[in-house]
Amino acid sequence: MTKFPSVLHHRDTYIERIKPFMRTPIVKVMIGHRRVGKSFILFQLIELIKNEDKNANVIYINKEDIEFIDVVSYRELHDYISKRLVGDRKNYIFIDEIQEIADFKVTIRSLALDDNNDIYITGSNSEMFSSDLANELGGRYVEFRIYSLSYLEFLNFHKLSNDDNSLEKYFHFGGLPYLIHLPLEEQIVMEYISSVYSTIILRDVVERKKIRNTAFLEQLIRFLANNVGSLFSSNSISDFLKSQQVKISPNQVSEYADSLAEAFVVHRIGRYDIVGKKLFERGEKYFFENMGIRNAVAGYKPQDRAKRLENNVCNHLLFCGYDVKVGALSTEEIDFVCTRGGETLYVQVAIELSSPTTITREFGNLLRIKDNYPKIVVSGERSFENSYEGVEHIYIRDFLSSTLTPKIL
Repeated sequence: MTKFPSVLHHRDTYIERIKPFMRTPIVKVMIGHRRVGKSFILFQLIELIKNEDKNANVIYINKEDIEFIDVVSYRELHDYISKRLVGDRKNYIFIDEIQEIADFKVTIRSLALDDNNDIYITGSNSEMFSSDLANELGGRYVEFRIYSLSYLEFLNFHKLSNDDNSLEKYFHFGGLPYLIHLPLEEQIVMEYISSVYSTIILRDVVERKKIRNTAFLEQLIRFLANNVGSLFSSNSISDFLKSQQVKISPNQVSEYADSLAEAFVVHRIGRYDIVGKKLFERGEKYFFENMGIRNAVAGYKPQDRAKRLENNVCNHLLFCGYDVKVGALSTEEIDFVCTRGGETLYVQVAIELSSPTTITREFGNLLRIKDNYPKIVVSGERSFENSYEGVEHIYIRDFLSSTLTPKIL
């Protein structure tokens, strides 16, 4: 019998997003890379349901548990669940890492036909869900992207004060939830993060995509880790690697980069024409979903501080529910154009604001945008004044401590 943890560190942001869909026939899908905390969000939901309904019929399957080793196809999945369904009350069905079950979508489609079934599933591959579930379930599922711990979650999990020392720990080690069980020491943490990284690459990239050229895959990951926040296309990456005596076609670069994004190793951020209001077909930036993994690949170097700053800003915007793009305004670049519902937010990122040239560039780019949506500059420098010609400045720690609601802008 599966044992649930006796102590749960709650991630209420996700629970509040999921709550409106609970006890409905809409399938709740949670996606994110391995060890990002999807299982514990399922445990939170089970805890919530049991507290509210003492007679709840909860059916739980975890494909990483040997107890479920024989559940390998949709038929075994259907048989296992069908034997445990009851007709006189709600059935709460939880399936963790469902991508390990062949043709799982067939069973999920069947179970979703019964309004008495409340279904929650997790998985570690975005392409699989977006294609398979969209085709099988149409509008009967809703997807929740689960990220590494946000900065405030990191503080809460580790019981740390909100100060610059804690911020540095977050930038260094990232937000894998299991780190609460380890001393926050370089060698120990990086050994654990490296093992998680290896598992993700092997199981969710190499095995799933049947990649043979693993040496190139590793070179591509190192390249992306060392060039976080730089604008690239598959052609430019291919050309650079050729200059390093690595011959690889742009198509293969694109396929490998896609596989990393699908496994949630990186975010691929497209480029958006602010005036023309359209996406460019070529050119994107890559940011790492987890900064600990990025630092395990590229090292934690002082000269990379600006890259880490921009990566963390991107991650926080995504955690807050924004759709994020790189903005293009004539010959100028806006680091992030962010949309959420009917909101738009423009964000520039600067490591420091000590020189007039830097101030003019970072704030000036935003001032060239002729609309009334909020515009902010996030920097690693607390001492700068709060605003510049109506554009607000936010210190990085304050930015990561916010939920980015309009009232703070």
